[in-house]
Amino acid sequence: MASAYDFSFTTPKGADYPLAQHRGKPMLVVNTASKCGFTPQYEALQELTKSFPQVVIIGVPCNDFGGQEPGTADQIDSFCVINYGVSFPIMGKVTTKGPEAHPFFTWVQEQGGSLAKPRWNFYKYIIDQQGALADYFISSTSPASKRFIRALEKVFYG
Repeated sequence: MASAYDFSFTTPKGADYPLAQHRGKPMLVVNTASKCGFTPQYEALQELTKSFPQVVIIGVPCNDFGGQEPGTADQIDSFCVINYGVSFPIMGKVTTKGPEAHPFFTWVQEQGGSLAKPRWNFYKYIIDQQGALADYFISSTSPASKRFIRALEKVFYG
């Protein structure tokens, strides 16, 4: 697959969510979990919707790391809205590693190398307007950090 636009996720209600609907727009895809030490990053991600309104942020829950996302898709979605005021879409739960990994996460590893593979919750993938992986950040990099903001600005403003 040539670009991020070739992939789809599933919404909490089971509907297909093709990334192609955002063709030409930069995206930020984050593997998330509700019971993780990095879960407060939801707040910083939500703040990005204000400072970068053109960014399409997509939360993709997984239970791969420490069993930190045990809820159902509806429970996860409600948790994000109630606790962090999340207005960006939260997808249904996926697997991010191993033979059952969602194809998007296999693709980011192919594009970014072995270090791009999620090794914990809250890996952040910046996708440029052409659907290419522009950059990625590990869990410990806050979406509010200067380094992260500079990477977003580079994709959005050149």
